[in-house]
Amino acid sequence: MLLVSFLCSLGLVAAFTSPASGAATSPARPAARRASVTGVTAHRIVLGATTPLTGPAAPGYDEIAPATNAVFEYVNAHGGIYGRKIDYLVDNDEYDPALTVHYTEQLVEQDDIFADVGSLGTPTQLAVQGFLNSEHVPQLFIESGCACWSKPKQYPESFGWQPDYIVEGKILGQYVAKHMSGEKVGYLYQDDEFGEDGVRGLDEEIPKSSVASEQTYQGTSAGLAAGLGSQISAIKASGAKVVVLYTIPAATALALLAAAELNYHPQWVVSSVGADPPTLTGLLVSYSKGTAGASLLNGMISNAYLPPETDSSNAWIRLSKSILTKYDKSYTQWDGNTEYGAAIGYSMVELLEAAGKHLTRSGIISTLAKDGSKFAVSSLVPFTYSKGDHYGLSGSEVVRIDNGVVSPITPVYVATNKGPITKYTGKPLPIPSILKG
Repeated sequence: MLLVSFLCSLGLVAAFTSPASGAATSPARPAARRASVTGVTAHRIVLGATTPLTGPAAPGYDEIAPATNAVFEYVNAHGGIYGRKIDYLVDNDEYDPALTVHYTEQLVEQDDIFADVGSLGTPTQLAVQGFLNSEHVPQLFIESGCACWSKPKQYPESFGWQPDYIVEGKILGQYVAKHMSGEKVGYLYQDDEFGEDGVRGLDEEIPKSSVASEQTYQGTSAGLAAGLGSQISAIKASGAKVVVLYTIPAATALALLAAAELNYHPQWVVSSVGADPPTLTGLLVSYSKGTAGASLLNGMISNAYLPPETDSSNAWIRLSKSILTKYDKSYTQWDGNTEYGAAIGYSMVELLEAAGKHLTRSGIISTLAKDGSKFAVSSLVPFTYSKGDHYGLSGSEVVRIDNGVVSPITPVYVATNKGPITKYTGKPLPIPSILKG
């Protein structure tokens, strides 16, 4: 017996314990400096971010910002960008919107950041989107696929990075509709725009008559501390043979453990947000005290927009591993989170170089809108950026997980929220010279 409720009461509470608000979780701030452009001097560019280093979303996600910073440190060590080095200030918001507001205001009003870059979370970044835009601070490469980031008339400073959840949901939904036709389907999703956008995409492709149960959870420590047994029980009772999850990694692990406890073995289809095998394996082992592990992932279907982590022939992956080994002091394993963090760093470096020597906030926004779709990204698909499109990457492929290995099972697809799903046949661009050291 996995005794999920018992394990949650003991293991999860400890896993989610966070330092008191205002604890020293961030690097020392650079000395205050005068600049004609906020956050930019002749020698420095100050960027900031908020991310969960502790709390319910920390497992796995706490690896992302250090990987991004490692790319910046690598570039700094090789002369910077037009002679400027990047200072990256990262605050721990614990996936708590109230803390996100507090730390974002501090980054803007006290630390004088040039831009907010690579901050994580849908509910957390929604809490500061209005503030950053009112202060004309670029909110760049938000680590969330919420469709809400592309409202250029209302929020001209905000840009997503990864495929939006509606597009992702459509691609996963198309696979379910085609390969699991006639089966009852259950949904379990986070009760905010993250989960809701994913379901909007799924519903574009999966007939409503096939959906037997829809369950939600709160992406907070309190919302997860009791486990997800009741939600999984309801989905099992509905007769669903396929279960689609729009969940953060901790919630994915809890759902798998709850199902195992109930001897329930559906076909799992999981958003890329909560499907990284090394992260999930660690959580399963931790939460179950070693009685469960990677075998629960076998056969899981997900999607991917970055190259498979095990593709040692990929030039971007080789570069990332070499950078992280040297410049990320917390680096312990290569996984989807470290790959993601490095990719965010590459995008920001490309953008800063493209914006030119005379860096301004308005200039970097116009550069991203004008040239971002041509960036040599490390992903499988290009960006969609334009003056009227602030979404980010344009699609993904469907993958299967077996024995910890992620294998593509479909072509790479691209789509828009309201348009058709089509195969992508473009070729990746070479690594730009700014990243070659």
